[in-house]
Amino acid sequence: MFGPDYTAGCPACSAIADGFNGFVVHLANHDVMLWAVSRAPLAKLQAYRRRMGWGFPWASSGGNDFNYDFNVSFTEQQQRTRAIEYNYQKAGVSSRKDIGEAEAVPEAGARIAATVGTDWATYTREAPGMSAFELEDGVVYHTYSTYARGLDGLWGMYQWLDRAPLGRNENGIWFRRHDEYDKR
Repeated sequence: MFGPDYTAGCPACSAIADGFNGFVVHLANHDVMLWAVSRAPLAKLQAYRRRMGWGFPWASSGGNDFNYDFNVSFTEQQQRTRAIEYNYQKAGVSSRKDIGEAEAVPEAGARIAATVGTDWATYTREAPGMSAFELEDGVVYHTYSTYARGLDGLWGMYQWLDRAPLGRNENGIWFRRHDEYDKR
């Protein structure tokens, strides 16, 4: 959602996170905690969280391997050598040999990368994912993970749009951070 080189959170991930505030209390009252985790420094995450009006916990995994362990962050070397596994597939997101070359960057990709203050190659070193863990007798168990389109169920607005008369009715990247809709 927020890579260490980003100046702001990813607009798509931010749209997903906009729904967290409403249900985090319900999860907590069912003995479930929701935490967002990003690699950006904690001070950047806290400032962005305040900007967006979010109250859910958000941790920084900067300086450790958490995101790499769950295949949602990738090194520049992994990109170059196509040694990426994402969504249980080898050579997944951001693994194209020509990634980062101007002619190979999709126009929409360049636009979304610019919204976080970076280039396409840097932007694609972070990918979305969700994992669940169980703490039992002092041992943490990894019980579930989902990536890519598996996250659609967390994207609250799509659940509504999928049921609207015109459906998602998408034409390119249309969504923005919720505080940017009036800033066209």
